[in-house]
Amino acid sequence: MSSLMLALAAYLIGSLSFAVIVSRVMGLADPRSYGSGNPGATNVLRSGNRKAAALTLAGDALKGWLAVWLAQLAAPVLGLGDAAIALAAVAVALGHMWPVFFRFKGGKGVATAAGILLALDWRVGLVVLGVWLVIAKGFKISSLAALLAALLAPVLAWWWMPQPVYWYAVGFIAVLLIARHHQNIRGLLSGKESRIGDKAR
Repeated sequence: MSSLMLALAAYLIGSLSFAVIVSRVMGLADPRSYGSGNPGATNVLRSGNRKAAALTLAGDALKGWLAVWLAQLAAPVLGLGDAAIALAAVAVALGHMWPVFFRFKGGKGVATAAGILLALDWRVGLVVLGVWLVIAKGFKISSLAALLAALLAPVLAWWWMPQPVYWYAVGFIAVLLIARHHQNIRGLLSGKESRIGDKAR
């Protein structure tokens, strides 16, 4: 029961869609109504407001880190082990992708996954984030950077994380993230994928 409560708390934290929240606070259009329709930092950037995009990115990453960090603090107190922390990591990702507060229409999970990885093992988080930045800067295609980072994350988790249950959590989140990019994958294969900074249509 305690593990489920931690997972529920993590899911609710993940359900805070900062793309929508920041846009509302700043008087911008709902990011689900333009561009890709994805409530994430890259789509918010298409509004032309870089500050809103940066706040969205920071908020989504922070909630991923916070949910796992809180689980790491609470688990020993509640007599729980690594499995409860791994479950919380998955739950916050699910909350971001299918947020209960926003009719279950969430983002693809890239920034939130980065926050999760930084909390589980900072080395994995930093390397994956570095790969995303290099690919995104070099090719100007956010989805390509996200997909390559998602493929790398489980490998690094297996290499650096001593907890096998974390490997499964990271692998599951990576699969979800890749699945959420199915339309982007089609765009990449057809050569029609949008680039970072493209204006919303």
